[in-house]
Amino acid sequence: MVETAPVPDSANAGLARPPVIYLGAIALGVVIHFVWPVPLVPGAVSMPAGVVGTLAAVAFFIYAVRTFKAAGTPVPGNLPTTTIVRTGPYRFSRNPIYLAFSLFQLAIAVWVNSPWLVVTLVAAVAVMSLVVIPREERYLEARFPEYPSYKASVRRWL
Repeated sequence: MVETAPVPDSANAGLARPPVIYLGAIALGVVIHFVWPVPLVPGAVSMPAGVVGTLAAVAFFIYAVRTFKAAGTPVPGNLPTTTIVRTGPYRFSRNPIYLAFSLFQLAIAVWVNSPWLVVTLVAAVAVMSLVVIPREERYLEARFPEYPSYKASVRRWL
């Protein structure tokens, strides 16, 4: 008889919480920027492009959260997922909230005009891709038999 591990109560009960990862990456990037300022884009471009990018990221985040709430499943990963959401931005990205976090940090990097925020964004995306998302996907595969077909049909990021 093969024993299977019990399904955890939530997708992400660990310390590596996505908002903390991204906020930490932003904070570290800002600190490095103040210690060693290097421009990322021409100064005339940074503020308008950064503002537009930030607003777009926030709008995309709100769209993803509202889609989750409309489906009746909680947004925080430390609460049990109740369904696989396949509508709204989840039609083309399995992780639109994390995509919104990434776009937000990229927009802040442009706004602040700091390549260091881009460097720390790459680190945050690596942690998300190598640690957080695989853990969440194992949870979803164990909890929902239909998740592997969704995973096969929709990309992780874009």
